[in-house]
Amino acid sequence: IQKPYSPCGVYEIQPSFPVSISEPPFQVYCEMRPADGWIVIQRRSGRAVSFNKGWAKYRFGFGSLKFDHWLGLENIHLLTKDMTKRWTLRVELWDHEGGFAFAEYRDFKLGDERTAYQLHVGTYSGNAGDALHDQNGSGFSTYDRDNDNCYPCIYGDIAFNKCTSKHGSGWWYSGCGSAALNGEWRSSADSVGWSSGLHWLTWKGKPYSAKATRMMIMSD
Repeated sequence: IQKPYSPCGVYEIQPSFPVSISEPPFQVYCEMRPADGWIVIQRRSGRAVSFNKGWAKYRFGFGSLKFDHWLGLENIHLLTKDMTKRWTLRVELWDHEGGFAFAEYRDFKLGDERTAYQLHVGTYSGNAGDALHDQNGSGFSTYDRDNDNCYPCIYGDIAFNKCTSKHGSGWWYSGCGSAALNGEWRSSADSVGWSSGLHWLTWKGKPYSAKATRMMIMSD
């Protein structure tokens, strides 16, 4: 990643690999701060970009890097598979009342596609609560690729075949879990139940839907 005093913006990066392995470079948005720099892997701020996508879109990414976007599971995997680096995931949340909260996870990485881009997170810190705790080790699910490990998925007294039927977006669902930041964006805090919105249960509880979210990663 660029030096922290570089401007925020789009940069081309090359994942670090042994010389025998060649992967093409790709573009990312870097959020630069006085002490560090972060690669943005997800940003939500409105409904201009739908996140109700299938596996192929979530694998390769979508949206505009300067605005709302998903970087792509394969790109995130290629970055975090480098065992010589230790990655931190930072989740930032904004509410509709002007508040802000964050969660950071050490030792973040994604498995490859054979594992359904399995989520791995380590020690939590922050003030948003550890909503990813019960999703650690889960594969990614979309409406056309179900890896949520619930048969059926239960919400209240209603059963669903899969979490994506309820949430309408891709995520590392585990019994639908306590976090889902890729759901339908809502213009107010109250969403229609748990099914629709940008949720981080340990922060506001359901059915509160965040006004904006950002997920970023940084290596030591």
